[in-house]
Formats: sequence, structure tokens, C-alpha cells
Amino acid sequence: MLRMYELAAAHFAAALKSPEAEECRAYIQRRGLSPEIVERFGLGWARRDWHSLDLALQRAGYDMRLAAEAGLVGRSDRGSVYDRFRGRLIFPIKNLSNQVIAFGGRIIADEDEAKYINSSDTPIYKKGEHLYGLAQARKGITVKGRALLTEGYMDVLTLHQFGYDNAVGVLGTALTPDQIKRLSGFTSQLTLLFDGDRAGRKAALRSCEMLLTRGLACTVVLMPEGEDIDSLLRTQGVEAFEALQAQAPDGLRFCLDVLRALAPRETVEWAKNFLRHVEVPELVSPYVSRLATHLQLSEAELRQGLADSRRPGPDGQTTRPSRARQNMRDRQIMMYAVRYPDRLDDLRDLGADLALQSDIARQLWDKIEEWGSDEAPYHLDQREKNFWSFCRGAEAAPRDDGDRELEALRHDLDAYYAATQRQSVTAALRQNTGTGDFAADLEYLRALQETLEQGHEQS
Repeated sequence: MLRMYELAAAHFAAALKSPEAEECRAYIQRRGLSPEIVERFGLGWARRDWHSLDLALQRAGYDMRLAAEAGLVGRSDRGSVYDRFRGRLIFPIKNLSNQVIAFGGRIIADEDEAKYINSSDTPIYKKGEHLYGLAQARKGITVKGRALLTEGYMDVLTLHQFGYDNAVGVLGTALTPDQIKRLSGFTSQLTLLFDGDRAGRKAALRSCEMLLTRGLACTVVLMPEGEDIDSLLRTQGVEAFEALQAQAPDGLRFCLDVLRALAPRETVEWAKNFLRHVEVPELVSPYVSRLATHLQLSEAELRQGLADSRRPGPDGQTTRPSRARQNMRDRQIMMYAVRYPDRLDDLRDLGADLALQSDIARQLWDKIEEWGSDEAPYHLDQREKNFWSFCRGAEAAPRDDGDRELEALRHDLDAYYAATQRQSVTAALRQNTGTGDFAADLEYLRALQETLEQGHEQS
């Protein structure tokens, strides 16, 4: 497979220099990519021919069954093979041994096709384990002691062209633990580059969580409205980008700023869940103090909740008193998300995505959010496929009463969040009592009264 990918990369690179690639070269020129960047990253062109690559592979003596397993060619229902990446600008993806192991392809004209297609997982490539441009950026990351992490192929290329040779990109997925592990082998400092819209902020929040709980440091740069990395650097220059980096908050500060826009119940749950996932014991105490101070939560309550969640049980294993309830809540949320994937916005309004505790549930949520109901089933693992079939198969209840099911879920989540907030406020009041700060006592009492009234209304 590695030899086939080496041949395919050379095939695409040679095609980029051919007369029929004029439209692709014109696109590259419009995007402002220099010949040096094209050469360094091995960009290529997939001809519009249905059999250009597969014929080249066959002439070299390769088995088309293996080529299909490697994701280089597709296979029709009748068994015939065809080129997958027709009419696209090709981005080779390399491993750390500088071997091509996958491709990304972008359409260059206004065609009714997916803007990007990427190699599927194969024996030599798992997209959740690799980062675009890491082979080219590893030296820059080591020298500068920091990595710039972005999302798109073109953003990585533009950053390198403007001198940021420590830039890498995720490959069509949210940041994964395996990608973090790979990056941490080169640096413990990252700058996250995301769009400033709602989706970008959410992706940045999730990425910060994963990095901070694993002991890495990060800052977050959000692009101004209507801009991406490419447009910012080309229209406003390096100075504007440097100014954004200079103003960028550290990862935890960014999380705190995002949380201030949420309801108090969601803030409390996020803080507790975040602390439960911190893998470096020495970081727990400073994280608790910052979260309590900036979110006006009870530090004693946060520490007690964390201690309860990590207390060993009779079998010596760490247990959580409400683990069964959490699992059931995750299951209820994800059953609704699978049954009604077009209503994720309704679930977000209830704070359902922030209430998810298990990595399994959050991973399935992300797949539904990214791919939608039509494409998501093609990206599920076996466990997720079984759950999908359970929720939507022939044996499942009819999906004809989404409003009633959502109302039942809202009632459960409201009660859960009210109880969580009530516990936090009560603990804060206990901690504050006796300090002589009567104004704070009154504020806590008002908050407690509100949460008790909410709980009474919901019960």
C-alpha cells in the first residue's frame, strides 16, 4: 500500500504539470500558493478521467483489490474500479517517516459534489491519529516550541507560506486524543486557530478541554467575523495575525469566557465534568481555584464533588455515586439525538450536549453534528451502529412524537440542573457563613431561593 501511495502521489504531481491541469494551476494561482509550497507539500491534480490512476497502478502490476482496500480507487456495485479523486486538487498526507499514506481532494470548480473528499481509514491510515502537515512542521514545532493547530488544508499551506512552519491541521474530524498524543511528542504548547462563529467556539472549547485535562497548555485565536486564516493573512498581513495571537487568552481563560454566556446550571456541570477528567494530579488544585474564583462557584463544593467521584469503592476501583444515573441520562439524550438528529439545536437549548458525561456519548453526538442523519451511519463504529439500529430500526418506537419526547427530556434535565445548582449554592453558603460578609450571605440566599423555587415548579 505504501508503494502504491508513492506511485499515486507521483502520478498526481506529474498530472499537475500537464496541459489538462491548466484549470487546477489557475486555481492554485488564485489562492496565492507559491511554487515552493506546491513542491514542499507535493500537491497534485487528479484528472477528470475515470481510469487515469487505476490504469497507472495496473501498469505497475498492482492488484486492484488491494488498491480498493487502500482507498485509492472505488469499486462499483458491478465490481469495476474507478478513480475516486477525479477533477480535484490533491493534498498528500504523510506519516512521520515522510511516507504518503492518504490523500485529501478539493474540487476547484462550482460542481454539485462534496467540496472535500478524504481517504477512508485503511491498514496504513487512521485519520484520528494523524495531522496534516506534521511531517513538514515537526522541525518548526521543535525550534519554536509551539504548534499552531488549525482545521483546513489551505489554512496550513497559507500559514507555512507566511513563515509559520509550525502549523498543522486536523483531518476532517474534531481533535482526537491520538492526535494530542502525537503532538505532545513535539511540544506541550499549542495555539488553536478557529473561526469566530458558534461552531468555531464550540470546537475550540472542546479542544481546550482535551488539551488542558491532559496537561498541555494552549491559547485560543478566534478569527474576526467573515475571516479565516487564509483571508486574514492575505488581506491584512502578518501584523494583524500577530496582534490576534498577542491578545489570545490561555485555554482555561477562554473556557471561562465561553461559560459566562451559559446558564449557571450548565456552568456547574461543565466545571465538575472537566475536573473529573484531569489526568495530571498536580493540576487539579490550581484548576479548582481558578474555576471557583472566576465562575463564582464554591471551591469547597468543587473539591468535595471531585473527592466523591474519585473515592475507591469496596473493590478498590474508583466509583462515582451517580454513575448509573449519569449513564441513563446520557442514554436518554443520545436516544433523542439519534431518533431526531434534525433537532440538535433544541437539545442544545436544553443544555443536553453539556450534560453528556461519557466519552462514548460525546463522540456519537459529535458524529451526528458533523455528518447529519444521512451520512453519520457511515462513520459509526460497531457499538454505535448497534445503538443507531436500536433507536431507529424496525423494532424501535415510531418517530412521530418528537415534541412530547423532548418535553419529557427537558423536565429531566431541568430537575437535574436545578439539583446540581442547589447543591453548589448550599455549599457556597456554608463556606461563607461566619465570615462576616453579610452581602454575600444575602446573595447566596437569594440564589438558593431561586433554585428551590425552580425545583418546586419542575417537580
